[in-house]
Amino acid sequence: MKKTVLCLALCGLLGLAGAANALICTIDDVPAATLLLPYFEVDLGGADGVTTLFSINNASATAILAHVVVWSDLSVPVLDFNVYLTGYDVQTINIRDIMNGILPRTASAGQDPGDKISPKGAFSQDINFASCSGQLPISPAPADLAASWRAALTGKFASHLGGCAGLNIGDNIARGYITVDTVNNCTLAFPGDPGYFGAGGTGSATNQNVLWGDYFYVNPGQNFAQGETLVHVEASATNPETSVPGEYTFYGRYVAWTAADNREPLSTEFATRFINGGIFTGGTDLLVWRDSKVDQQAFTCGRLPSWYPMGQEGIVIFDEQEQPNLPPGCQISPCTTTDSAPFPAETQRVAVGGSDFSVPFDFGWIFLDLNFDSGSPDPAEDPLAQQAWVTTVMDADGRFSVGFDAIQLDSACNASHSVPGNTPG
Repeated sequence: MKKTVLCLALCGLLGLAGAANALICTIDDVPAATLLLPYFEVDLGGADGVTTLFSINNASATAILAHVVVWSDLSVPVLDFNVYLTGYDVQTINIRDIMNGILPRTASAGQDPGDKISPKGAFSQDINFASCSGQLPISPAPADLAASWRAALTGKFASHLGGCAGLNIGDNIARGYITVDTVNNCTLAFPGDPGYFGAGGTGSATNQNVLWGDYFYVNPGQNFAQGETLVHVEASATNPETSVPGEYTFYGRYVAWTAADNREPLSTEFATRFINGGIFTGGTDLLVWRDSKVDQQAFTCGRLPSWYPMGQEGIVIFDEQEQPNLPPGCQISPCTTTDSAPFPAETQRVAVGGSDFSVPFDFGWIFLDLNFDSGSPDPAEDPLAQQAWVTTVMDADGRFSVGFDAIQLDSACNASHSVPGNTPG
């Protein structure tokens, strides 16, 4: 009997292991070549305010390099750095430290001969990446450079960029998103730079599906924290959805829609609950990341990019008796001030029921079709498709809080344009 139980248990584990081999065009929590932290915020006014932590984990015994890019809320690349991971390694990063110029100190075997900076475990590989000499370990950033990073992520003039990079909301909170890619060399290139991507992983970025991670919003002053897994974006050089020019890929806008990045895209339609009352007295926020499909660079302060604000194909708000409410939507760019565009930037936190997104019910669920006619002819397979990611956060005014990803209703590999109550597109 014991042998039978053991056999069944082993078979179950083998079944779970098989299930971990995810499918391209299905965003799930499996090791990936790219990680996305879809939204971060750091209160620059005090250490007891909100901050964001995230981890980068190596699922393999092989030592790897990861390239981290910090983007503004309008998708301007603000800074980047490299992280070396021994086999099965993990690096936890507090974005408040980055804002203060303190970057994670890691080093491959060539820069760390005493194995003190990035020590390896008994089952872990530790090798030398010669390209990291002079780049790892990272020294603290000069004070003026860190100040420029903070300015860029709060919508002010950033001297190192020569312009502005984000929205100036005026609350002294740094906002943006972060991407992490596997790379084969220490590089200070951004995803849009020549040579960063090459078809089949032949550029600096590789197709190693070995990264996994999570993130947390922590606010000591308000006594709450929320967490979720990072968005795991797999790479494949053989799947037609991620290797044929004209297909929608995650970094498509940075590779001229040639699919050279080989990364699967995210979803375009979502469903999520909202609760504004009861025990959740703090209400519901939506954290929404979007793809403008523009390789955005720093711009003249006081003049926002031409693609801003972004609208959507449709939003339907249901109460708990399935009664729908259809707010007006912006379906053609540029949106006017009278259009409903509650998620105009590349990444944002929006209060459900707040001034930017009013709802007629206290309890219910929301259907979001975040596709948008931006006027772009790309990607060729579906120019109206626009990948996005939605996370829901519910707060009980400092007592407790929860955060979870919205339900994905499709994939930008084959975007749906059907909104409840409307004729399918």
